[in-house]
Amino acid sequence: MAINVKFIWMDGQMMEAEKATVPFLNTTLHYGLGVFEGIRCYDADQGPAIFRLAEHMERLNQSAKVLGFRQLPYSVETLCQAARDVVSVNGLRSCYIRPLIFHDSPSCGLNLDAGQARVGIAAWEWNAYLGEDALEKGVRMNVSSFTRHHPNISMTKAKITGNYTNSVLAKTESIRLGFDEALMLDPQGYVAECTGENLFLVRKGVLYTPHTAAILEGLTRDALITLARDLGYTVVEEPISRDQLYIADEVFVSGTAAEVVPVTEVDFRVIGSGKMGPITRAVQQAFHAAIKGRHPRSAGWLDYIS
Repeated sequence: MAINVKFIWMDGQMMEAEKATVPFLNTTLHYGLGVFEGIRCYDADQGPAIFRLAEHMERLNQSAKVLGFRQLPYSVETLCQAARDVVSVNGLRSCYIRPLIFHDSPSCGLNLDAGQARVGIAAWEWNAYLGEDALEKGVRMNVSSFTRHHPNISMTKAKITGNYTNSVLAKTESIRLGFDEALMLDPQGYVAECTGENLFLVRKGVLYTPHTAAILEGLTRDALITLARDLGYTVVEEPISRDQLYIADEVFVSGTAAEVVPVTEVDFRVIGSGKMGPITRAVQQAFHAAIKGRHPRSAGWLDYIS
C-alpha cells in the first residue's frame, strides 16, 4: 500500500510533506547515521490512542545515545506532543507513526560530532505488516543464512537505521525463497529474532522467548510478557536453539508493525497443528483488548490524542 502523508513534523514545525526534505549529501542517507521508532496509533473505543507513546520516545532517545549523539534537540515530552499533533493534523485515527533522528553535517563525513541531530515525525495509514490473513492463518518462516548482528559490531539495543541492512538482506532472501519472513540466529547460533519482530515459542504450556542480550527489547514483546503472566502463564527468557522451534507446540512473533502473528511453519517443519494454537490466541486476544481500551492494562499503555 502506498504511503499517503499530508503533513510532517520537522524540527519543531509542521510542514507539507513534499517540503520535508533533506539534502542529497546527508550522512544518514549515505552512512546510516540515524535512529528511528515505529509506533502505532489505534482507533480505540474512546478515540484514537497511541500505544506506549512515552516509552517509544524514551527508546528513541536511548537509541540516539547508543549511536553516539551527544546532544538531542527535543525532550521526550516535546516529541510525544509532536506525535499527537502529526496524527491529529493528518486526520488519522488508526495509523503508523515514524519518528526519525537523523544526522546533519556540512562535511558529509563519518564523525557524529561534526554535525547535529535533527528530528522528523511522520504518520500514515498502514494495515497489518505481514498481511491481514496472517493474524489468523499465520506465516511460514525459514532460518536465514544471514546472522543477526554481533552486539559488539553494531549495537543491537538501538534502532539504528544502518542496522536494518541486515534485516533487508534476510527478509529479501526469504521472500525470494517463497517464505513470508526470516528468522535470524545470533552469532552463537541461538535464535535471536526475525527481521522486524521478536519471537516466542510455547511448549507444554510454558512460553519461552530469547534472552535480551542479542535482540531489540520490543515494547510489544514486553507487553505480551505482561499479558501472558496476567493470564497465568509462565514466561521464561533463555537461549533457544533452532531445533527447539521445530518441536514447539506453538510459535508466534510480535512487533509494533506485525502485532501478534502465529508461525505455522519453520524450515518446512509444521509447527504444532499447523494452525494458531490456544495460547497464541489467548495472548493475541488480550493484546487486541488492550489496544482497543478494553483491558485493565489499557489505561497505562494508551495515550489518547484528545
